[in-house]
Amino acid sequence: MTKETATALVEVKEIHKVFDLGSHFLQKHKPKVRAINDVSFSIYEGDSFCLVGESGCGKSTLARTVMGLLEPTAGEIHYRGQRIDHLKHKQRRPYHRSMSMIFQNPYASLNPRRTIQKTLEEPLRFHFPDLSTQEIKEKVEEVMVSVGNDPSWGKRYPHEFSGGQRQRLSIARALMVDPDFIVADEPISALDVSIQAQVLNVMMDAQEKRNLTYLFITHDLSVVEHFGSTVGVMYLGSLCELAQTKTLFAKPRHPYTQILLSAIPKLSCEEMQHSKLTGEVPSAMSLPSGCVFHNRCPYANHRCETEIPLLRSLEDGRAVSCHGVEEGRIDA
Repeated sequence: MTKETATALVEVKEIHKVFDLGSHFLQKHKPKVRAINDVSFSIYEGDSFCLVGESGCGKSTLARTVMGLLEPTAGEIHYRGQRIDHLKHKQRRPYHRSMSMIFQNPYASLNPRRTIQKTLEEPLRFHFPDLSTQEIKEKVEEVMVSVGNDPSWGKRYPHEFSGGQRQRLSIARALMVDPDFIVADEPISALDVSIQAQVLNVMMDAQEKRNLTYLFITHDLSVVEHFGSTVGVMYLGSLCELAQTKTLFAKPRHPYTQILLSAIPKLSCEEMQHSKLTGEVPSAMSLPSGCVFHNRCPYANHRCETEIPLLRSLEDGRAVSCHGVEEGRIDA
């Protein structure tokens, strides 16, 4: 069964997220931040779907919206074919057993007043109240060992661990309820490079052994090439390009993707060709007309300044939202 005929595990359909900011009494209109603008994609079972882009492009907002921590302003989110974005908290509870999240900062995501044992037991006691104390203890030990932690750490508190150890504990907490889908929001950005590799290996091992599906948020493209199966590139709340990882890295089509990939350091005798972005990132409170990237794009024309490009599928299976690609003016 191909992805075209398979049912997606997670579907994001035309999601918008707008934040209203408090207005001064002299202001006529409330200022609004348009964090996500008409984003759609599908994640299939076993995928490592990586969402990349500059800081402030809306990646984390989208991740939290998928998890139900934020409510979308418009659009729909489906899990195994069932719409879940409109459900109340109690109605979403069955889905919370199938969906877990790993947060960016391991220092802030663990309760400093609770032992590791209590922290890991909490999701089990909440979602599986019929489990005995012995069954809970055995499950905690099994998950701790699976992510490379010593079960004896359960009596200790978060401040007693290093950053890498804490993040492995955060991964253990996400795995406690045996989820199918995990959202990882920049899980390695706060760690040293040597520790990043260890944490990534833990996540990849867990995926293989537990048949996990990931939505992985990052700005590190070298990690994406190693970890991801599918990549979505975001700029200022919009999806620029969507492709299989090998396809994207072999031949990026959107100008923004080309510039991002050209910035990756390479060990090569050849002289490196860097493309540089010009201009400033526009404010999400006042998005430019037309394509949101047109004021920094070297290929922009009048159509780019006035007409919003649609995410269109190409012959090689990828999708790109660019007038220049559609018209044949841009070809990597």
